[in-house]
Order: sequence, then structure tokens, then C-alpha cells
Amino acid sequence: MKKLIYGICFTLLLSSNVLAEDANTAQVDVLAKTGLSWDGSHLPGYSKGTPEITILRIKIPPGVQLPLHKHPVINAGVLLSGELTVVTDDNKTLHLKAGDSIVEVVNIWHYGKNEGNKTAEILVFYAGVLDTPISIK
Repeated sequence: MKKLIYGICFTLLLSSNVLAEDANTAQVDVLAKTGLSWDGSHLPGYSKGTPEITILRIKIPPGVQLPLHKHPVINAGVLLSGELTVVTDDNKTLHLKAGDSIVEVVNIWHYGKNEGNKTAEILVFYAGVLDTPISIK
């Protein structure tokens, strides 16, 4: 009986170390990995020139609709809070909630609107070229 108790205690001790190691290990979650934008369009090849990365935090209050615009560069983002609806000029629609990622359409006119009751906050990464606009209105 004593050996059984020692065995159980030893097993619990080892399993608690495994759990502790897991809690102290970095976790990586792939939010997006694709060659397509959210509407199914193929992303274009990267432009030639000096690369320029732009990272924007965009806050859209409830009830606000952004102006119609398009991006000449590949970009992707993560909605940090709130809700956001993206609509293309041909009425393709994507509804995002907090935690969702988006690979944005390129060279397609679209707008975003916050139909929720909380500010939508999105972090967007643009893979552009030096002196090239990231958005055209």
C-alpha cells in the first residue's frame, strides 16, 4: 500500500511539472495564413521597390461608416474589440467580431462600418512600398 501511495504521489509530482512547463511555454496561434483575401480573390505579387511596413490602430465609434476606399498594397489585421462589417462595391460582406482576423481585399473598393454599440478597434499591418499610399479614397 505504501508503494502505491508513493507511486501515485510521484506520478502527480511529475504531471504537475509537465503542467507547470506548459504554463511557462510560449504559445503561438496562427491567425491567418493564405494567398487569398477575405472575398476569395488571389492576393497580388509583392511590388518592387523599397519595402515599407505600416501598422495602424484604427478606432471606429459605434454607428460610423468609413468612406469608400481601396488599398493598393497587401494588408491584414485583427479586430481587437467591437464588431466591424466590411462591404465591397459589389456588396460582398464580411462581419468581424473581436478576435477575428482579416486579410483585406487589394485594389477593390470597399468600406467598413461599425453596426455595434461599442467602439471597434482594429490593428492593421500593411506590406507596402516606400512612398506608395496604403489607401486611396
